[in-house]
Amino acid sequence: MKNYLAADTASKYLCAVLCYRGKKYEFFKDDCAMRHSSELMPAADKLFKEAGATPAEMDFFACSVGAGSFTGIRIGIATMKGFALAAGKKILPVTTFGCAAYNGKGKKILCLCDALHAHYYACGYNEAGEVTLPPSYIPEEELRALAAQGYELRTLENTDFLPADLPCVRIDPAKALAAEAEKLAKNEENFKEPAALYIRKCQAEIEKDERAAKQLADGDAGAEK
Repeated sequence: MKNYLAADTASKYLCAVLCYRGKKYEFFKDDCAMRHSSELMPAADKLFKEAGATPAEMDFFACSVGAGSFTGIRIGIATMKGFALAAGKKILPVTTFGCAAYNGKGKKILCLCDALHAHYYACGYNEAGEVTLPPSYIPEEELRALAAQGYELRTLENTDFLPADLPCVRIDPAKALAAEAEKLAKNEENFKEPAALYIRKCQAEIEKDERAAKQLADGDAGAEK
C-alpha cells in the first residue's frame, strides 16, 4: 500500500487521513466551518507525528476538489499542492461525490452536499456504479422526485441540512476519503492538477452578474428616453 496524505475541506467538517507503512491515521472535526485555513496544517502535522512519518516519505497527496464550500475547496487544494510541490510528489484530486459513493455498488445512490437555501449539489449512480445524474445543482422538489425514483440518499455531511422526512445515510468521511484515494491511485492517469468542481457560481459572482445586468438594463432604459 502506498503512503499518502489526503484531506477533505469541502464541507463544514475537516477530515484528513495519513497512510504510512500500511497503517492509517485519521483526523476528523465535525464543525470546522470557516477555520479550515487555520486547522488543516496543525491536523496534518499531528498525523505526521503520530505516524512517525515525513512529507518526503509520502508517495502522493490527495485533496477533495468538491463539490462543497468554495473557500474550503480552495484551501484544501492549495495546501495539498504545497505539500506535493515541496516534497516533489504527485497530487490526486478526489470528489465528495466519489467519496460518498463508497461501498455503493449494487445500489442506486444519490450523493448529496449542502448548497444552502434548500438547494443541493447532487450526483447519481446506478447499481453498477455508473453516473446516471452528472454533478448538478438541484432544488428540494427535484431532490424529492429523485428520492421517489428509488435512489438511496447519501452524504458525507451531517444530515440536518436535508428535509427531516427524507432518510439519508451519512458515510464515514475518513473511511470514504481513504477508499477513494486508494482506488483512484491505482490508475496513473488520475494524478493531475486538481481543479475545483464548482457546479455553480459562488454567491459573490452571482451578485456581481446581477449588478452588471441591472446596470446594463438601466443604461438601455436611459438610452430609450
